[in-house]
Order: sequence, then C-alpha cells, then structure tokens
Amino acid sequence: MNYDVIIVGAGPAGIFTAMEMLKKGTQKKILIIEKGKPIEKRCCPKAKAGKCLNCKPCNITTGFSGAGAFSDGKLSLSREVGGDLPDLIGAEEAQALIDYTDSIYLEFGADTHVEGVSEPEKVKEIRRRAIRAGLKLVDCPIRHLGTERAQILYGSIELWLKDHGVDILFDTNVEDLVIEDRVCKGVVITDRGEKQIIYGTDVVVATGRRGAEWLEKLCARYEIAHKPGTVDIGVRVEVRNEIMEEVNSVLYESKLVGYPLPFKNKVRTFCQNPGGFVSRENYDNNLAVVNGHSYKELKSGNTNLSILCSHNFSVPFNKPIEYAQKVGELTNMLANGQILVQRYGDILNGKRTWDKELAQGNVRPTLQDAVAGDITAAMPYRAMVNIINFIQAVDQVVPGFASEETLLYSPELKFYSNKVRMEPDLTTNIKGLYCLGDSSGWTRGLMMASSMGVLMGRRLV
Repeated sequence: MNYDVIIVGAGPAGIFTAMEMLKKGTQKKILIIEKGKPIEKRCCPKAKAGKCLNCKPCNITTGFSGAGAFSDGKLSLSREVGGDLPDLIGAEEAQALIDYTDSIYLEFGADTHVEGVSEPEKVKEIRRRAIRAGLKLVDCPIRHLGTERAQILYGSIELWLKDHGVDILFDTNVEDLVIEDRVCKGVVITDRGEKQIIYGTDVVVATGRRGAEWLEKLCARYEIAHKPGTVDIGVRVEVRNEIMEEVNSVLYESKLVGYPLPFKNKVRTFCQNPGGFVSRENYDNNLAVVNGHSYKELKSGNTNLSILCSHNFSVPFNKPIEYAQKVGELTNMLANGQILVQRYGDILNGKRTWDKELAQGNVRPTLQDAVAGDITAAMPYRAMVNIINFIQAVDQVVPGFASEETLLYSPELKFYSNKVRMEPDLTTNIKGLYCLGDSSGWTRGLMMASSMGVLMGRRLV
C-alpha cells in the first residue's frame, strides 16, 4: 500500500493534521493508523467488573482522539498554557493557531461558554493571595467540553474524516519506521500477526503521551535529533467542593505555579475538575496511573486536581521517562497493582492511611478501588517535599486546601519528556518524518496538540 501522508496516532494532533489538509483542499491520499478502537467502540469494562481488567490496549488512553475522549475535555485558550510550541513558532502565531483551532471545536459542537473571564475583580483578589503565597496565577480562559460531550464531539470528527476520504486503520500497531539513507519512507505494522510495510511520502508520528517512550526509542535507533526534556511526577489531590467553591466559580481551573524551598523546582497545578471524579489509566507493562475528569451533567461532591513536580536530567542520567516509570511501578507495588491514596494529615504525622479513616472523613474518594496506604514509601524525597510545601502555599490562596483529610492519590505521571528537535516548519533531521503532539515533547494538552496538528496540515497540504 502507498499513501501520500501516513499519520501514526489518532489523537488530537493527528486528527487536526488530516482535518486541516482537507479544509485546505488537499487531494493527497491520507492514512491514519491507530492501535486502539474507533470512538464508538471504546468502552471501559471497569464499571461492570468493579475493578480494572488491564485491557490491552487500554480503552481509556488509546483509540480515536486518544486520551482526549475520556478526559474532561478542557480547551486552554491561551498560548501560555499547554506546552512549548510558542517557543518554536512564535507567541503570536501560536495564539492565532489556538484561536483558529478553537473555531473548529465550536463548529463540531463545543460549548460556547468560556470559563474564567466573567469576574475580573475576583480574579484579581485570587491573584493577590497567590502573590502573597509566592505563587503565580496564570490567566487562561477555558472552554470545557465535559467527558461525555467530548466523546460526542470527537465522534462527529471521526465520521467527518471518513466521509471526506481519510482511511483509518484501527486495532493496528505500528512496530517501526522505514528509514533509509536519512529518509522516512513508511511504517511497519502488524496485521493478523504478520508484519507489513505501508509506504508514504510523509510520515507524521503523533502518538501522544502513551507513545512517548516508543518514540524515544525510535529517536535513539535512527538518530532522530532530540534531547531529554522534562518529566512531571506528582499526585492527584481531592478535596470537597466547598473548599474550592470560589476558585471553581471564578476561574473553573486555577493554574498556579511555584518554586518552593528548599529545591526551587517548578511545581504547578494541572487539570482541575470541579465536581469531578478521580480516574485510573493503564500504560504499558500494566503501569497504573491516576488522572481526573469531569462531566457536564454528572457531578460529585469533590474537586480534584494534580500537583506536578518538574524534573530535568542530563548528565550522567538522561532517561527521564524510565525514571518516572520506576516511581510509578514502586507505588503500584505498594498498592498491589492499584492506585494508592493517603490523607494529607497522615503524611505530616508520619503514618499510613487506613480504610476506616477514609470512611469517616468528609472527603470520600471518588476512585473507589484506590488502596489506602503510604505514598511517601514510594515517592522520591525531593518530589514529596516539593508537594508538601506547595500544598501549604496553595492553602494561603484556597483556605482549607491543606486540611488533614485532603486526599492525595499516586502516581500521577506525565510522559512527554523526549523533545524532538525541529525547525519552525516542523521538519526534523530525517526527511519526510514529522513528530507532533505530546509525544514530541512540544505540547502538553488538547488545544496545543490540536493547534500543532493544524500547523502540520498546512505544511503538508
């Protein structure tokens, strides 16, 4: 088989590459290859089974639209949030791409309401408290899709691409790239247990966080120019809605950044979900990672958000993804393969958390199969100290955040550390090969990854 453009991964970056090519009138033959299922067949059996069944591949993180279909679907409408693409192409172009991409989301049914822009005086007061606490509040308007509506929206996009002639191979694993004399000529797939080569003039790798490790190995094998980037290690925090009421209503998502003593590493909040639910995702080798999401209609009595510590490695160690995986594996071991949860007060008091203590508190875990225990037995000292000190700073912005019964789930890991070197036109040092989205190291979220796909589509049209 031969195609003009082969896109590996049907996440936001890959989807919007194909969409923009079609919107610009391309006549090229496009193939998208996805290891997961079409969105209408993506179903997590956990609700019926009562526990995670370790499906391979995981229907939460793989399939059409990637993890986006089962996230809470927050579109960050500012170039200051979502990755380093502005550093590559310029701030003004990045913002213009975001604005254009947002219009496409609206075209396919995104909510017209934008969070975080209606009460500027209250935002100023929250910022004042953040400044006093040594934190920075990042302004970022949010368009919230909601988990259930995100699936409907991406389902419409899937049908649109098929109706416009894009071929999509589902349940198909890309094993390797075909690179000869520094030119990418196609991909190697597994079809019914047999390897097969599909040739393409241009190959776009957009495998998301799930495929970050795979891409890192390809970079080493084929000398695709790259450098180790940042890996985020942290926890998912859950508190009662009453604690977060002001921030939830004024901002929806409070993006706070700090550099707490004594290490002064970057620590930030990420993916805040008012009335949301803590969830689990599965990665390769049965690695269980915590996440969170929220629906438009179904609400819990809690708000969850992540606190992430940024780690950078260079000499002599330069494998940050493997480092984060080891932290996750150790935490999973303590929880017998599940997600670990601990009360903040128990961490300060140097004790583990027990199930009966969780049952007695105001904050009831929304991830019901999380295992009560001691996350400090697995979390690196540097990260744990950063998290504790950051929580105490956030408590000055949101009184009650550092309550003894605040819940911390672990591990929360973000795999996008490998950063592929590329030019502003997205070319790499391998002719015909392009790398997009979170797996490329340049984006960290739905909107920025989608925008990078738009830019790629314009380049390939």
